[in-house]
Amino acid sequence: MIPSYETLLTEMVAPDLLLVTLNRPEVGNAKNTRMGLDTLDLWTRLIDDPGPVRCVVLTGAGEKIFCAGGDLKQRNGMTRQQWEHQHEIFERSRDALMACPVPVIAAINGHAYAGGLEMVLACDFAYAVPAARFALTEVKIGIMPGGGGTQLLPRAVGERRAKEIILTARPFSAAEALEWGVINRICEAASLREQVLETARAICDNAPLSVRQAKKSIHRGLQTDVATGLAFEIEAYNRLVDTEDRREGVLAFNEKRKPVFKGC
Repeated sequence: MIPSYETLLTEMVAPDLLLVTLNRPEVGNAKNTRMGLDTLDLWTRLIDDPGPVRCVVLTGAGEKIFCAGGDLKQRNGMTRQQWEHQHEIFERSRDALMACPVPVIAAINGHAYAGGLEMVLACDFAYAVPAARFALTEVKIGIMPGGGGTQLLPRAVGERRAKEIILTARPFSAAEALEWGVINRICEAASLREQVLETARAICDNAPLSVRQAKKSIHRGLQTDVATGLAFEIEAYNRLVDTEDRREGVLAFNEKRKPVFKGC
């Protein structure tokens, strides 16, 4: 059961598909402490028990900004202790997002700056509108990316491109984000939600345990050498052999019908 949140809107748009909206449009959906706690709670609940949820779509309220990053008005005047405490919440939320067993797709309805871009990078993949702009601007205010930017961006775009993006703090376009591998597709604003939901529905139609194991294998394998990754892959694969969904999938194929997967 997904509760109500102060800074998030959550909606089951299908029996197995959860739409999550960052809901602080008056400040560009900037991340404050409450949003950090809300997202941490949400991702942790999905780690503990996804229930019927097979895929999540994450977007922002409004038409211009997905997430502007950290709420600098709230941060103004913070002590070091207060700043570090808030950032630890953000770190735990990011880690929980990346550990979420079900796929999380970002539907980028507008600009994604600083911590907003880092949130996008922590998702499994992303679609964006043509007008979206992206940037890691932290060095302009005396800090540096601390929500995963220096680690996740190079994995998406390569080391040299990441250094240019981070050290100059220059924004880049949706077209560049697509070319460099930050996003997977550009969608017109009027069709963004439906295109992302269509992809999410395709994921939801597949065997949920298979999707979760494949996601975990890809992510863990990229953190290690190929031989260790292959060993992890076969362990993940073998856990699916004795499942009801595997038997149902093979049976449905032979009976020439659509399988009915139950996640067991």
